[in-house]
Amino acid sequence: MAKKQKLDLTPSGAGLHNPFAALEAAGLPAGPEPAPERNADGALVSPSGVAKPGKMGRVVLRKEKAHRGGKTVIVIHDFAPHIGGRYIEDLGSRLKAACGCGGTTRDRTIEIQGDQPARLRTLLEEEGFRVAGVA
Repeated sequence: MAKKQKLDLTPSGAGLHNPFAALEAAGLPAGPEPAPERNADGALVSPSGVAKPGKMGRVVLRKEKAHRGGKTVIVIHDFAPHIGGRYIEDLGSRLKAACGCGGTTRDRTIEIQGDQPARLRTLLEEEGFRVAGVA
């Protein structure tokens, strides 16, 4: 019995037929800049669809290790009363994704695992918060 001939599956190989090989993106114009989304009230909407409050106010960063097995956690608390719970949860998910770590949101506080207060401070200031606490 004769062996089957193997196909050359490397990107430049003749065994594959790439239907997009002749396309070039070099001459295409850049797409339009997306406008910031607003809801029916005219308030800005975050990427996940939660309305962003007008004035963000001040938040406090606190570093904790107690009752956590020696692991450091940064707690973000003291959100203004007009900021909704859904926005705080959405902000927590975006902060976790930006820092590449875990965390949780409970009782109007955000807990971010790891010792990254400088990074969290810059992210929160970009969101429009005034940040106090851990230096």
